[in-house]
Amino acid sequence: MTPQESSVVARLRELSIAFERFGHPPVATVEEAAQHWAPIDATHCKNLFLRNQKGNRHYLVVLVHSKKADLRAVADQIGDGKLSFASPERLMTHLGLTPGSVSPFGLINDRGHAVRVVLDRDLKAATRLSFHPNINTATFVVSAADFARFLDACGNTVQYVSI
Repeated sequence: MTPQESSVVARLRELSIAFERFGHPPVATVEEAAQHWAPIDATHCKNLFLRNQKGNRHYLVVLVHSKKADLRAVADQIGDGKLSFASPERLMTHLGLTPGSVSPFGLINDRGHAVRVVLDRDLKAATRLSFHPNINTATFVVSAADFARFLDACGNTVQYVSI
C-alpha cells in the first residue's frame, strides 16, 4: 500500500467509514479506468481541480464520470468568473495530489480548508460512490452517506450544482 493510500485508509478508519478497495493498473483518465470499474457496483466519479481566473480560489468539482463539465455553467452557478484547470503545482500545493489521481480524499491534505467542493447534483441519487485513494492504482468505494460524513469532517465549503 502506498503512503497516499495509507493516509486515506487511516482517515476513513478514524471516521469509522467502511470502504471496499479494488486494485488495478495505473489509470490517468476516466476512459482508462472504465474497464477496471466494470465489475464495481458504484457511481463512478470524475474529479476536476479548477481555479478561478485570478488564481485566488480553487475548486474540486466532482461529477458522474459519464458527464462532461461545462466550466462556464459551473462558474455561473458558483458565482465565480472564468474557471480553468489548475496546474500540477497548484494541485500538489492544495491537495497533495498529482494529475491522474485527483480525488475528494485529497481534502485530507487541505488543512486550511481552502479548496471549495462542488458536487454534481445527480450524485445525490447515488447509494455508493467510487474514488481513487489519492493514487491512481486503486479505487475505493464508500456509501454516499459515509462520503457526506467524510466531507463534513474535512470542513471544506461544499455546494451542489447542475452539470
